This record gives sequence, structure tokens and C-alpha cells, in this order.
Amino acid sequence: MRIGRLLTINAVVAILASITAGCHSVDDDRIPSLPVNISLADQGTWNTYGVAGFGSSRNFILSGNEGREPLGFPYTQTSATGFGGVLLISGMDPYTMTADMPLAYDLACPVEMKRTVRVYVEGDMYEAVCPECGSHYDVTMGGGTPLSGPAAAGDTKYGLRRYRCLPTANGGYIITN
Repeated sequence: MRIGRLLTINAVVAILASITAGCHSVDDDRIPSLPVNISLADQGTWNTYGVAGFGSSRNFILSGNEGREPLGFPYTQTSATGFGGVLLISGMDPYTMTADMPLAYDLACPVEMKRTVRVYVEGDMYEAVCPECGSHYDVTMGGGTPLSGPAAAGDTKYGLRRYRCLPTANGGYIITN
């Protein structure tokens, strides 16, 4: 009886130890949740300002002090670009495994947590990189998860805040949270 109880206690301890040792969460809510509303709702606007082809990307920044990006984009009074701006990139949706999908993330690095410290897409790697801390993020297939640098260190990882790209009936998308 005593040996059976010891085995049960040891089994529970071993299971708990393996669970806690394997727990590495990704915090993708570290950047403040501010409104996002970018309308690329019709085919013409999508063709001009959207993304097509794996890894193609575009930034959307609507800031009083820093101007607007992209130049000429028809922002409206209801337009909003989150905390640090929006990175729109064509990739594979990590949840549905659908290829050539528009994906959107906040441009602010979740390690630095400053509006003006923005990730950028690095060349052929199709990774977003923070110019300050050097963290790399998988933005084409990994949902903004950290790959290296301070964002990937420790038990809690810091991922990019994701936004939704909703298809419209007119052949475009609306980016929102």
C-alpha cells in the first residue's frame, strides 16, 4: 500500500515538473490595445496599397508628429493604426494554414514598448526585426512569435500584437482589432 502511494506521488511530481519545465508562454498583448481601422475595402484600393506574393509587406502609420505612411493613402476620420503603426504582410495564416493571406501586426516592438521603436521586415528572411533590441519575429508563418533576441529569452516570450484582416465583398480587406 505504501509503495503504491509513493509511486502515485512520484508520478504526480514528475508530471508537474515536466509540465512546468515545458511552460513557455508567448505574451502578444504586451503592446497597448489601441483602435485599428484601415480600409482597403475595394479591389482598387487593395491593388494599390495591399500586399500580394509571399513576404511582400507595407507599413501603415497615422501619427500627428511623424506624418502618414504610405504617402497618398486615403486615411479617413475613422482610420486608426494602433500603438506603433501596422505591418501588413502576405504570408501563411498559422491557424488555418491558408497560403498567400494578408497578415497584420503592430509595428511596435513588445520588448521596447515605445511607439517609435518599430520592427521592420528584413530582406529575404521575411522576419520582422527590432532595430533597438535585435529581436526577430516570424511574421509570415508564425503569427508574430519571437524567434531570437530578448523577445525569445526567458519563460515568457514577447510576440507581436496581431490584428485581423477581414475580407470584403468588394475584393479588398479591412484591417481591424
